Amino acid sequence: MIAGLGIDSVEIARFASWHTYSDEQLSRFFAPHEIAYCRSIPAKMAERFAVRFAAKEALLKALSHLGPVKPIALLTMARAASLSHNAAGAPTLLIDWQTLEKSYFPKLDIPYQSLVSLTHTSTTATACIILQKPTLNKH
Repeated sequence: MIAGLGIDSVEIARFASWHTYSDEQLSRFFAPHEIAYCRSIPAKMAERFAVRFAAKEALLKALSHLGPVKPIALLTMARAASLSHNAAGAPTLLIDWQTLEKSYFPKLDIPYQSLVSLTHTSTTATACIILQKPTLNKH
C-alpha cells in the first residue's frame, strides 16, 4: 500500500558551482558516499548533485503524507537519507528511520519501503519517491 509520494525537479545549473564546495560544506546535505560518487566524474558533478538534491526534496514531500507531529526540517531529513545503487545499478534510498522517528514520527509504524526513480535532461533533474508499507508474506 502506498503511504507517501513525492516528486521534485531542480535546474541543474543551480549546482554548477558545487564542485567548489568543500566536503565539509557538502556534508550538511549529503552523505560521504554521495559526495564521492558525485565528484567521481567531474563532467557529471552538477547533474549528480542536482538529482540527489531533488530526491531529498521528493522524500520530504513523501514523508509529509505520513503525518509527522511537526514540520520536518530539510537538513535533518537530508542527513537521515542518502542515495546509493544496488548491484544492478538502480538507485536505492537509504533512510535512517530511527533518526526521523525520534523527532517527527514517535508513534509511526515504520520503516517503510522506498521506491526511487531519477532522471535528468541537460537542464533539469527530477526525482520521484514512493513510500509503501512493507508487504507481509503469507505462505
